[in-house]
Amino acid sequence: MNIAWDTLLAVGAGGGLGAMLRFAASGAVYRFTGEDFPYGTLLVNVLGSLALGFIAQLAETRVAPGPLMKMFLTVGLCGGFTTFSTFSLETWRLMADGSYLAATANAAGSVLLCLLGIYAGVLLARLL
Repeated sequence: MNIAWDTLLAVGAGGGLGAMLRFAASGAVYRFTGEDFPYGTLLVNVLGSLALGFIAQLAETRVAPGPLMKMFLTVGLCGGFTTFSTFSLETWRLMADGSYLAATANAAGSVLLCLLGIYAGVLLARLL
């Protein structure tokens, strides 16, 4: 796959902004709630999913942003803010297509396999 530099820059700029927004938003929540439960991450994941769903729906039905703007907003901004939003959109699309088994497998598999990935990473780091 050949990716153009302007696309990479659009994704990078959006991703940087999204990451800064994630840091600020979750940090603000943790200042109020403490860190006993990941409320900041939960809020970021929900807001990112809301934003990606909103942008995707507008892009498909009302206003088609240019390809660079779409990459900036979706892959960059929302992806930098939370990759959970991408996971949620992909699972939603499977459900919207009537692929409920695939959507369930994606949701359960993603959560379980990512938790296993975290566990494996922790174990590997402990071996160092």
